[in-house]
Amino acid sequence: MKRMLLVAALTIGAALPAAAELPQVSGGKLVDEDRMTLYTFDRDAPGRSQCDSACAASWPPALADAYDKASGAWSLVKRDDGRMQWAYKGHPLYRWKMDGKPGDAGGDGMGGMWHVARP
Repeated sequence: MKRMLLVAALTIGAALPAAAELPQVSGGKLVDEDRMTLYTFDRDAPGRSQCDSACAASWPPALADAYDKASGAWSLVKRDDGRMQWAYKGHPLYRWKMDGKPGDAGGDGMGGMWHVARP
């Protein structure tokens, strides 16, 4: 019986997805779990993303999964499509599709509206 309970507990635990890591600070920038640079967009209102459709194709939102929790300056904002996006001090966070490796920050200053997110 104990063995069956252990197997059941391990099976249930393996079925639950792991929560994605909170974005973090690296080299004075905010980065995602893959150490890719995160950005803010000047047209966003606090707690609200204005980057959808074609914009989001170039600037993918830093999405959270259902198990992620806000903590401290990190919050979650609900996008128009219902998905949750990471925000820092109320500013939604994005990646730039042209950044190819950790540390790249090619989107900084793009269009005068995109900026590397900093603590």
